[in-house]
Amino acid sequence: MTEANEHDNGAAQHGAGQSGGVIPGMHAWPAYHIRGRSAASPIVLSVPHAGRAYPASIIQNLRNPANASLRLEDRYVDRVATYVAAETGAPLLLANAPRAVIDLNRAPNEMDWSMVKGEAARGFRSGSPPSRRVQSGLGLVPRRLAGMGELWRQPLVKGEVEARLSGIHRPYHIALERLIRAARQGWGTALLLDIHSMPPLGPKSGPDAAPDFVLGDRFGGACDARLSTLAAEFLSAAGWRVTHNRPYAGGYVLDRHSAPSSAIHALQIEICRSTYLDEDMSEPGSGLPLIARCLASMVRMLEDELAGWSEAQAAE
Repeated sequence: MTEANEHDNGAAQHGAGQSGGVIPGMHAWPAYHIRGRSAASPIVLSVPHAGRAYPASIIQNLRNPANASLRLEDRYVDRVATYVAAETGAPLLLANAPRAVIDLNRAPNEMDWSMVKGEAARGFRSGSPPSRRVQSGLGLVPRRLAGMGELWRQPLVKGEVEARLSGIHRPYHIALERLIRAARQGWGTALLLDIHSMPPLGPKSGPDAAPDFVLGDRFGGACDARLSTLAAEFLSAAGWRVTHNRPYAGGYVLDRHSAPSSAIHALQIEICRSTYLDEDMSEPGSGLPLIARCLASMVRMLEDELAGWSEAQAAE
């Protein structure tokens, strides 16, 4: 992996829409990009884990940059989401910053401070025990991966985490909040689809075949059950294997931005990488157009459903 060839998604994203935030060490590259118009749809799309704009300092500090980036990224799922946005008109928020720099699906306090030079004695600043995700090594800044161990050669320097929070994390979530608010104001309701990808969870055949999609709604806390059910039924009818909340129920993005009691719903979509990447799961494969078209059709169906909700509210 080189810094130059990992900028392809960031470069492509400069073509239209709005950009914001800044990646520390890469001041020419915004932290995120928005495609499409606010409130053009009751649905907002977000992709927090597919960024590929790596600062040179990150590449140099990773013990195994090629494998670590491949494992941490929701590899090329931004290309799926970009197609869906273009076909449906739903606005799309794309992170340019890689997950190796900061995980946008983690709360700001989900940080292993022992990774930061001179900060270990301060412990976990929230005063609460570290979350399961932090303990596993996948906190705000990832520390380790199964089968790879420690990711970094050197600890972080004091101030780096705050620079990433202020330059990437906060701007991204403020932008997402604004997109959702605009959809809610324009349509009376809003649905955030937070799009991720996952490694294969097991064999794809047999009675316990691994899913192609996992839909997460925080066990009903983030999304109206009808929307989750409609999405699952649509994907199942298209021939895909779908599970609900297991093993992925959603993370900080859903926790922060969903408010079903205020007509703001959020659903996380995990797509198995084997469905749209090549055999090595490193480059786009022949299945990508099929997955993208299927999701675009699902989004159009959900847009129609939500438009009906809006009409019913207006009639009342």
